[in-house]
Amino acid sequence: MSIVTIRNVEFLNNPARFLDPYHFRVTFECIAPLPEDLEWRLIYVASPGNEELDQELDDCLVGPVPVGVNAFEFEGSAPNPSKIPPEDALGVAALILTGSYNEQEFVRVGYYQNTEYDNEEMKEALPEPIRFDRLVRDINQKPRVTRFQIKWDIVPPQPISAVAAGAANSAAVPSADDLDDDDEEGDDAEPPANGKSSS
Repeated sequence: MSIVTIRNVEFLNNPARFLDPYHFRVTFECIAPLPEDLEWRLIYVASPGNEELDQELDDCLVGPVPVGVNAFEFEGSAPNPSKIPPEDALGVAALILTGSYNEQEFVRVGYYQNTEYDNEEMKEALPEPIRFDRLVRDINQKPRVTRFQIKWDIVPPQPISAVAAGAANSAAVPSADDLDDDDEEGDDAEPPANGKSSS
């Protein structure tokens, strides 16, 4: 059983210009108090076949995390254009949000991001070099979620009654039902609250 479950990830500035920071809010539920911080990382993947080109845009420490539904806002820098191959700047890239506890990744939420020019003229006659200041991004709101089983070193409380279990289920954010789940090694897992940047 996972101690932390992501309920919703909401991008607060989507669509946006390519060079704008990413600003989003994460809502998650925690079923036991966590003595250590949760770490969240935002990664931009321009070339899926080459991990060396992945860019970690920012990370955030959240804690201490109380029992219940928590939320925090996270702002990550835009990708560094100089690290993106010209052939990968336009079209579809990936944006990944990861959650870890005690250096163990327990959830990975992936989004597709489409990047294009902000006017028809440049779309039809692509400038060289690429004009990153004229690019806009649009993040697909249908994420793919992968959960990992980790050692939480915490004993979750046992449900007191069916009424309590029903109350917990009703707390889920409706939009969380849209998440495309991908469990690895079984288990439900997901995100935090009270953020503080570690970078």
